[in-house]
Amino acid sequence: MNAIPNPIPARHKNVNRAEVCDQNFVEFVRNWTGTPRRAPHADKPVLPGSLCSARDFLDLFESQLVSRHLDLMARVLRVKNKVFYTIGSSGHEGNAMVARLTRHTDPAFLHYRSGGFMAERFRKLPGMDPIMDSALSFAASAEDPASGGRHKVWGSKPLWVLPQTSTIASHLPKALGTAVAIEQARRIGHALPVPDDSIAICSFGDASSNHATAQTAFNAAAWTAYQKLPAPVLFVCEDNGIGISVKTPNDWIHANFSGRRDLDYFYADGLDLAEGYEQVARAVHHVRTTRRPTFLHLRTTRIMGHAGTDFEIEWRSVEELMAVESTDPLLRSAAIGLESGLYTKDSLLAKYEDVRGKCFAAAEEADRRPKIETLAHVIEPLAPYSPGKVAAEAVRADYGDKRLAVFGSEDKLPEKLPPRHLAIQINNALHDLLAKYPETLLFGEDVAQKGGVYTLTKGLHKAFRNARVFNTLLDETMILGLAQGYANMGMLPIPEIQYLAYFHNACDQIRGEAASLQFFSNNQYRNPMVVRIAGLGYQRGFGGHFHNDNSIAALRDIPGIVVGCPSRGDDAAMMLRTLAALAKVDGRVTIFLEPIALYMTKDLYEAGDGLWSTAYPAPDQAMPLGEGRVYEEGADDLVIFTYGNGVPMSLRAAREIEKRLGWKVRTVDLRWLVPLNESFIAAQAKSAKRIVVVDEGRHSAGVGEGVITAIVEGGCGATPLRRVVGADTYTPLAGAAFLVLPGDADIVAAAVSLQA
Repeated sequence: MNAIPNPIPARHKNVNRAEVCDQNFVEFVRNWTGTPRRAPHADKPVLPGSLCSARDFLDLFESQLVSRHLDLMARVLRVKNKVFYTIGSSGHEGNAMVARLTRHTDPAFLHYRSGGFMAERFRKLPGMDPIMDSALSFAASAEDPASGGRHKVWGSKPLWVLPQTSTIASHLPKALGTAVAIEQARRIGHALPVPDDSIAICSFGDASSNHATAQTAFNAAAWTAYQKLPAPVLFVCEDNGIGISVKTPNDWIHANFSGRRDLDYFYADGLDLAEGYEQVARAVHHVRTTRRPTFLHLRTTRIMGHAGTDFEIEWRSVEELMAVESTDPLLRSAAIGLESGLYTKDSLLAKYEDVRGKCFAAAEEADRRPKIETLAHVIEPLAPYSPGKVAAEAVRADYGDKRLAVFGSEDKLPEKLPPRHLAIQINNALHDLLAKYPETLLFGEDVAQKGGVYTLTKGLHKAFRNARVFNTLLDETMILGLAQGYANMGMLPIPEIQYLAYFHNACDQIRGEAASLQFFSNNQYRNPMVVRIAGLGYQRGFGGHFHNDNSIAALRDIPGIVVGCPSRGDDAAMMLRTLAALAKVDGRVTIFLEPIALYMTKDLYEAGDGLWSTAYPAPDQAMPLGEGRVYEEGADDLVIFTYGNGVPMSLRAAREIEKRLGWKVRTVDLRWLVPLNESFIAAQAKSAKRIVVVDEGRHSAGVGEGVITAIVEGGCGATPLRRVVGADTYTPLAGAAFLVLPGDADIVAAAVSLQA
């Protein structure tokens, strides 16, 4: 019996789809049977009726080839450990049109399939080499100009491409924030680092458009446009119909976005340069001229799988793969090149192989370049700190006239007034910061006319008006996205997160985005900001968990940030000045964790003693990063380490301990929770006969573990020690809250247990 012929050639069953797609291109060109036209002049349409000129096409096609051969090179050299990243751009090369039709000064936030965009944007400035720069990034070379070898990212400081890692829509809020900032600058008289009519560009996949973080950006964009506030952001949804292995329903992106109010929709065929060019141009023109948020639905495809480790043939049929591969945009570009007469078969294949050779040569050269070899080199851009410059900036007080205008008169300056509680001194410090830094913006939920839930921002809106102090949506993700956008445009944002529990809704905007930018851009881009968060417990049982959140570890776990936590008003003012200086000088992401229960606290030991009210420090006073406050220096019988609410509790407990046991007690207020000043902690522990660590965080995840580690590693591990800490539970309502949080009596009991 004769065997039934297999209708699918063996080559197409190859598990290595990169090889198949590579060979498909070569065979397509060799087998092309069309009739070429007379080659058009450089400025004429590449094909009749196309807005894409011959010059446009030749450049775009070369950018597509660069992107494709970088992908093919990565697949080959990854097995030799010369390349360390294989998520490719194959099928998405049409995004080069977006790069060509925008400017290199339009800030771009790109997802990982943006090789074509990057290759094309490199043309905007002379002397830049997209192939070598990309090869250095693929090879994790220390000479990678984007990240210094820390990650394969699409990024460039001169080209205004802010590096993103493997983002799943988490970059959309800050892209919108940047667009808003471009327009906000005019309202506050701030000089932008980009032209005034710039737009922000943000690309992402169809699957990512469903992510909650993406939806919050779309919603905020529409909310902004609805109020006729300019927000020139171009959301580029590169629709390839699949997210790793999960298919997007047919026509879902069009159905979901084409009818949205105040998010203007455009469609473009990213698989066809001749057809799609005008469609992309219309979207870019619209967003630049109307300053409205715009959604560009760019048709793409995905060939060669999600990444080099994705063997699609194991879960997709050969027929399906072949159908997808037949939509390869490079096949259409090859047909345009041949039909237009700009290429012959031989010249086109020669161009194809020439670009391949350049990519492999660059990769081999990149492999020989230096790598990161020390931990110090890895973390160098993570948390830059210039103590002298920060100190000088923190105490700079050359804005006396502005202070007088803000506070009203010499007699009304806060340092001339009687001692006040924490909330008022924070409020005074914020007035000072906005007077000192005209580029400062303060925003969040309820912070404007109302003055905040606890009146912390009272009067700021009246003093600085709506352009600098304003309310936002009830959306912490977008609040922190706005902060990053303002920071990108050279402003100093002070966003407020109403409660620590609300921060968890948006944590990745700090953890994955703001705090990582300096690291992944090799300190070329920064996100300076001072994030104010009201938090911690002890509100007499009011509000339950969401208003008594002690999950401080969520902050302490983020690399590179600074977290300060005051317990009294004078400290708060001086810490805020230092945090602002850290942001201004070193571009740091800083967090100011404010203990809600101490906002209005005036007394310490008994009602009316006024001992927890403090004078306001003059504007030329600031607190160095890491400096703690010591009560009863030299008292060594017992040393208590604490922070926040634990400070007044420990001082009260110290008085009781001295009465009961006759011990002299020293209380150490850490004040800075990230980074912990380990040498300071060890020095305070060195002379202690006994130690108690009072931590209002949770038993398994607070601050105390870090304090105890510093004590032990500082050589004081033999000193008798007890920890007073919160329970591993959420905080309940009413009096039950005090069952899970440490109290004065718990501190005394810990000391008594150390008698022996």
